[in-house]
Amino acid sequence: MQVDEHSDTVSPTGSAALRQLDSVEECVDQTLAAVGSHLVIAAPLGLGKPNQLLNAFYQRAKSNPDIKLEILTALSLEKPTAGNQLEANFLTPFVERQFGNYEALAYVQAQRSGTLPDNIRVSEFYFKAGSMKNVSDAQRNYICTNYTFAARDLLARGVNVLVQMVSEKVIDGKPMLSLSCNTDVTLDLLPGLTDKHQMLAIAQVHSELPFMYNKAMVDPAAFDMIVRNPAYNTTLFATPNTSVSAADAVLGFHASMLIKDGGTLQIGIGSLGDAITYACMLRHQDNEAYREFARQSETDMDLIEELGGLDTFERGLYGCSEMFVNGFLHLLRAGILKREVYDNDVLQSLVNKGELSGQIDEHTLRALLQANLISATLSEQDVEFLKTWGVFSAELMYSEQELSLGKYSFTNDLNDAGNYRLLCEHALGDRLKNGVVMHGGFFLGPADFYDALRRMTRIESEKIAMDSVRQINRIDNVALHSAQRQHARFINTGMMVTLGGAVVSDGLENGQVISGVGGQYNFVAQAHELEGARSVICVRSTRGTGKNIKSNIVPSYGHVTIPRHLRDIVITEYGIADLRARTDEEIIKALLNISDSRFQYELLGHAIACGKIDSDYSIPLKYCNNTPDKISERVSVFRRKGLFPPFPLGSDFTDEEIALGSSLRDMKAMLDEPKAMIKALIRSFTHNIDEHEAQHYLERIGLEHPDTPKEVILQHLLLLELEEHGYLRPI
Repeated sequence: MQVDEHSDTVSPTGSAALRQLDSVEECVDQTLAAVGSHLVIAAPLGLGKPNQLLNAFYQRAKSNPDIKLEILTALSLEKPTAGNQLEANFLTPFVERQFGNYEALAYVQAQRSGTLPDNIRVSEFYFKAGSMKNVSDAQRNYICTNYTFAARDLLARGVNVLVQMVSEKVIDGKPMLSLSCNTDVTLDLLPGLTDKHQMLAIAQVHSELPFMYNKAMVDPAAFDMIVRNPAYNTTLFATPNTSVSAADAVLGFHASMLIKDGGTLQIGIGSLGDAITYACMLRHQDNEAYREFARQSETDMDLIEELGGLDTFERGLYGCSEMFVNGFLHLLRAGILKREVYDNDVLQSLVNKGELSGQIDEHTLRALLQANLISATLSEQDVEFLKTWGVFSAELMYSEQELSLGKYSFTNDLNDAGNYRLLCEHALGDRLKNGVVMHGGFFLGPADFYDALRRMTRIESEKIAMDSVRQINRIDNVALHSAQRQHARFINTGMMVTLGGAVVSDGLENGQVISGVGGQYNFVAQAHELEGARSVICVRSTRGTGKNIKSNIVPSYGHVTIPRHLRDIVITEYGIADLRARTDEEIIKALLNISDSRFQYELLGHAIACGKIDSDYSIPLKYCNNTPDKISERVSVFRRKGLFPPFPLGSDFTDEEIALGSSLRDMKAMLDEPKAMIKALIRSFTHNIDEHEAQHYLERIGLEHPDTPKEVILQHLLLLELEEHGYLRPI
């Protein structure tokens, strides 16, 4: 927005004096005075929401029915809550420690309780997976849209207020704001602030939010109002790392074999993303162990050689992902995320071909000349271009076709051999500049992830470029993005895959929304458009436990996210299915090979009945032992060697909480199986446990003095699980 120095009033036309406020209540007052009583507020997804400001708008509308409030956003974050007393005993101390004084979003609590006032509506285009299932208000007001269309659709719904949490810093002597964790949609919205789309832009400063550079850095004048108050610097929402199961560890390993050195990587948040990250680090740091695990795989090694590899990452990877997750930071530290890309397609192509390296020498100028990036008679623009990319020293001066650097003078004629030699001897830089190893649209992660970003030097941080989601999730500049996104592997997760190759990722066939389309469709489409790129969808082979277990490879489904004509690579813990350019029968065979064996013959029977596969076909014997026990045994061998740890990227849980968490998870699954539960209960009463050794676990979970028969049963089952997980010894 523009600043009018002769006015101190706020106007939604983009001509406003920047107001510095210390109260969200005053901000609400001024917004209502400027916009009126119908507020349509756009807020970033995830971390970038200014919760105090949003809550102030919510409370004002709740207390005044004449105000109509619409909130348009995505991924509204919530602290975890317990479903029963035992879970509460486990969660409460952790939540208090992890989330501190994080201020919850009032509208989310109202949605869950069904108490959202009639004059307030909340619409989201992405939910945390499963969080809003059966929440009627959220389901009815969900907006189904691709992530790249979010800004367009927000403007179409009449957004008149944009709010965002920002960080601030003095850069080169000038106060600057950073969009930090959420450049994704905001960078797409800001150009839309015209007379056609009148909108107030409001920033709320948070002192602990990491300051990101590049396009995330904006002039304060981009906003109409800035709210600063130390009291609003509450705990940032941090997502704790979740444990990686044996199945996810193997699934992530399969994905890592498809990643080509010198390529491009996109991954997501959660245990599967952590598993892929760990497998890549194992491949790079302990290649012998990595290859040993690979040898035990049933994977087609010809496919791995063609698409990925088992070697270390000598050239390294470049990250291009809508979400900059904690895993990318670990890959950066491990020396894997190191392939730099440059914001110039010709320059990038020269780097790809090996005609330019990061090191500047006399061949650099010649290569740029031959590519017509500069002229032999250097113009002022040529010199600035060369300084921008570090080819010339930043101190080199240009004046009236003469160049100078300290005591040295040069002409602008590169055809003069003597002058060319002098320039190469005295005016060249050391290395190419302004390359980045990561483009991301938003970030969210654990507390140590934020801390690491805060501690980065400016030079380190500038290697990470937060950008518009439209720039990252689609091919906006064909020449540039094709050059940058070499050998791209866009790795996403799905809930189910049909025997036809369609993927279900965001919702159920009854209309219930589980999460959202997000950027998955765009990355799948990119994989089909970019030469050498592949889309990889990771799907756990089954869901549920005990009698409720079901296959995630299904004959068909009444809702899909990725249509079958965009099928590519599907991975389960049992293997890799390359579906691109395959016939329907070949697709079915490939998916049967990576299905859980408990469901293979049912799936095969369906395909035969529908005439989609030869009636005499038999699943190869080597794929007929796809069982959880096989996966568990395979991983256990390596875990005993210290590999494939349950929390490969670290944990915010204490050792005690990790032990209790895994035991409680298995207890919950056991309680769904009455027969298994009764057998376990009998065993639990016949085992003796060292009471002193068990005491701290029981105290932590509130079962040291069971008062009811139910608590006695839970205590015994818990002690049995702790023993079977190796945390307690029998006596």
